Formats: sequence, C-alpha cells, structure tokens
Amino acid sequence: MNTSKKTPLVNRISISLPDDLQTDLDLMVTARGFESRSQAINDMLRQHLVEHKRDKGNEVMAGTITILYNNATRGLQKTIADLQYRHLDEVISSLHVHLADNKTMEVILVQGPAQIVQSIANEIIAIRGVITGKLQLMGAVIPQLHQLTLAAK
Repeated sequence: MNTSKKTPLVNRISISLPDDLQTDLDLMVTARGFESRSQAINDMLRQHLVEHKRDKGNEVMAGTITILYNNATRGLQKTIADLQYRHLDEVISSLHVHLADNKTMEVILVQGPAQIVQSIANEIIAIRGVITGKLQLMGAVIPQLHQLTLAAK
C-alpha cells in the first residue's frame, strides 16, 4: 500500500500591498498561527471563492447552519424539526446542545445546491424564537454512501 502523499502543484504569483495592509496581514498570520503569508492568503482566497460559488447558487456544497434559539418558545423545536424533515434531501444530520438561560445551540449539517441551502438557512433563522443563525458552506461535498435503487412497481 502506497501511503505517500502527493504534493499538489502550486503556482507562484506576486502581489503588491500597501505597508499598512502588509502589517495587518503579518499580524494576522502570527495571531492565527499560519506558517506563512501564502498559507493565510490561500485560506482567505478559498473562503472568498466559496462565497462566490454560493452567490452563484447552482453548485452543490456541504456546510452547516448554526442557530441559537430560546427553547422556551412554544412549539419552536417541533417547527425546526418539521422544517428539517421537509428538506430531507438537503439536511444530513443535526445536533443540539442545551445551554444556560433556556438557550439551545443547534448545528445542522446540510448539502445541496447553494441557493437551496441558503433558502433553508434563511427560513430557519427567520423562525420566531431563533435568536441568531449563520450558514457556513464549504467548497466540498459529502460522497454518496449508497447508490439508491428504485424498487420496481
């Protein structure tokens, strides 16, 4: 079994930055523990490219919808569960954690066309009792585990 990892091909580019921007970049590189400016810039570019793909709306992406809600709001947990059930094709899994002061944090793993997933997140975040929420998408997808076969009718 070959366990060696292939190093991805890289291209070298050059950019010019004003002094203050380079100083801020260097501070961020140090604060976040990046090994180099290139690593930090790669991270930022990936994030912006994911946002661009999400805004285009047609690419399948995986991500999470993270919400904080007041679990004392009558019927809220059922409403959230029902909404997830209505979107079985996109909602993969969810996890909720009870916090202090009648608050619950829920993380919902999703995958689907970015525009549809964004619509689901908007719908969840707008529910009465949800305090805040955010959709985070990644430029990756969860591989299909099983090929579905329709039974003959």
